[in-house]
Amino acid sequence: MKKVEAIVREERLPVVLAALGELGYPGITITTVKGHGRQKGVKEMYRGVEITVDFLPKVKLDMIVEDPAVDKVLAAIAENARTGAVGDGKIWVTTVDTVMRVRTGETGDAAI
Repeated sequence: MKKVEAIVREERLPVVLAALGELGYPGITITTVKGHGRQKGVKEMYRGVEITVDFLPKVKLDMIVEDPAVDKVLAAIAENARTGAVGDGKIWVTTVDTVMRVRTGETGDAAI
């Protein structure tokens, strides 16, 4: 099993969720986050004054998937989150040793 974590633009979330749903992965945790990458924020004009927004709003997606499905999930997220502009986000994958469904006590793939 793998944990897929992705940081994407807020406005791309509905499209990403639809793509994951079509793949059969509706189970996901979404968190509103703020941050910046190499661009270190953006400069904007507010009432004629230039301000720097250091931390940009994003959403973080967390999901556990079976090993064979990781590449499909990564492709779905990347294709649907991509705008081609700086700040599209990041995706990373980590190995999960154990998962347990609290309600039933099931573990492993049965708990996903």
